[in-house]
Amino acid sequence: MFRNIYGLDLGTYEIKVFDKKRDYIWKEKNVIARKDKDFLYAAGDEAWIMFEKAPENIEVLFPMQGGAIAKFNDMQCLLESLLKKERLFYGGAEYLVAVPTDVTEVEKRAFYDLVYHSAARAKTVRIAERGIVDALGFGINVNRTEGIFIVNMGGGSTEISILAHGGMVMNRLMKLGGEHLDQAIQNLVRHHMDFLIGRRTAEMLRQDFGIFEDATCTTINVSGRNLRTGIPEHRDIPVSMVRAAMKNPLKECVSEIVAMFERTPPTVRTGIEKNGICLTGGLANLKELSTYMEESTGLTVKTTSRPELCVVEGLQKIIQDKRVYRELTYSLLDGEYKWFR
Repeated sequence: MFRNIYGLDLGTYEIKVFDKKRDYIWKEKNVIARKDKDFLYAAGDEAWIMFEKAPENIEVLFPMQGGAIAKFNDMQCLLESLLKKERLFYGGAEYLVAVPTDVTEVEKRAFYDLVYHSAARAKTVRIAERGIVDALGFGINVNRTEGIFIVNMGGGSTEISILAHGGMVMNRLMKLGGEHLDQAIQNLVRHHMDFLIGRRTAEMLRQDFGIFEDATCTTINVSGRNLRTGIPEHRDIPVSMVRAAMKNPLKECVSEIVAMFERTPPTVRTGIEKNGICLTGGLANLKELSTYMEESTGLTVKTTSRPELCVVEGLQKIIQDKRVYRELTYSLLDGEYKWFR
């Protein structure tokens, strides 16, 4: 009997799934809404619509934080709900999960348990290092390329990976992503204008203004709350304020990239100087981010038309190639992971 295989990329703000049987990739927001702290009211995109708009008795939660599972039960409930919604609830299927390298074994085990002990009734669950999967999705031959520098900037974390000849040389997971830029924008607007804006509004400002691209407008009119009067109103937010807010978080990220590059072995470093930085993740869509990173690091920065899908497209390539599947995936119940039994 044919057994289906699913590839899961569990991002902080989006879940991406590859379905081998249908040869199809789908994605949903990684968010859940609970009513009266218990009843599952909505999940995925439906719950995201309610974010910052829900009544007091409905709580909107993000089960993933900083690239790791923060609320296991909520995450399991969300995954099962989305699989049912997409009619992917076939018993006995195999699952391949992309997991950050720079997390503890306990956190890796949580990714495994999330799927294996869910109502999805998984036959097997295998793990792949996200940095390597990311490079495959970018279109790189990881086994034959010496010196690969992957920077995956997502909604809640940034994963920096240096690869060579199919193996991980160095890896660093930073709790810095789109949400931190949005929080910085919110804080600066609040401090300088006594004006409170929501995170979704901050995200819209970030996406519209970008880093330092010539903007078609110098301000954007948004709704918020006047902190002096407590009355809702509209204000013009200047582009200079938005970009100033993003400066420090981005500078921190660049500093870590430069520090890791300086610690790279000479032979691998030569390959990186030739190949440059591969920028992936949802935040890579931020206007002129690649230009900013080029000027800040002195390295060429490349990205793709859909950088947010690099990991799930890498999972797709692994699943569709049996040899690569055997080489680049493993089970937490095999080899050195037998103690988990």
